[in-house]
Amino acid sequence: MVLPLFSLEGKVALVTGASRGIGQAAALGFARAGADVICASRKLPDLEPVAAEIKKLGRKSLPVAAHIGRLDQIQALVERAVAEFGKIDILLNNAGTSVVWTPAIDLEERAWDVVMNLNLKGLFFLSQGVAKVMQKHGGGSIINISSVDGLRGEANNGAYNISKAAVIMATKVMAREWAQYGIRANCIAPGFISTRLMNSRWEVDPENKPQIVKRILLHGVGEPDFITGAMIFLASEASSYVTGETLAVDGGYMLT
Repeated sequence: MVLPLFSLEGKVALVTGASRGIGQAAALGFARAGADVICASRKLPDLEPVAAEIKKLGRKSLPVAAHIGRLDQIQALVERAVAEFGKIDILLNNAGTSVVWTPAIDLEERAWDVVMNLNLKGLFFLSQGVAKVMQKHGGGSIINISSVDGLRGEANNGAYNISKAAVIMATKVMAREWAQYGIRANCIAPGFISTRLMNSRWEVDPENKPQIVKRILLHGVGEPDFITGAMIFLASEASSYVTGETLAVDGGYMLT
């Protein structure tokens, strides 16, 4: 009786940053739960293996090359998704970047702009475009990926921290204003997950990794699949009474 609440059968999901890491895990997780999936990322060849894997699961998949930091490509992505599937029920805003690890006092404008353009501006305007589609079809679920860095911050990563804190507020704004259209918006704040972005952080500051790991109460550094259950929950009817919330999936890091 409970499991059908988590089914995504008949749903269409759009996942950004779907070529690897958390986005790839989400795309495959949504497909296993029954959804057809539009996979978006900057490079089409990186998406094609993910789309092929989704099709092996018996679901439809459309890989689309799109830079979420460019508004013209955002609009084209939404139009392509609707042309192919007719609707979008689920949006996972996962694409993000951190281009420099530096003290805030040395942060340059160009690095700030690159991070904010993708992590915040692109996320908001893609959500806006998808919300207009959802509005016509009775609603949907928007899931934004923030970070524990947006909740408490870490040194030498100021632009990223600020952008991810802003994602949490953007989620609240979406939830407050778009509930009238049947649209729910929620946020996941992952902890330290083994992705290319996180691994680049360890390369810059290898002495920081053991300090972080000892503060994680469960399982050490996580794998992208550790986030999938939370994403399916927020995408499905199991969370139909949840909106505007931020869920930390961090192995207990925030407690230490």
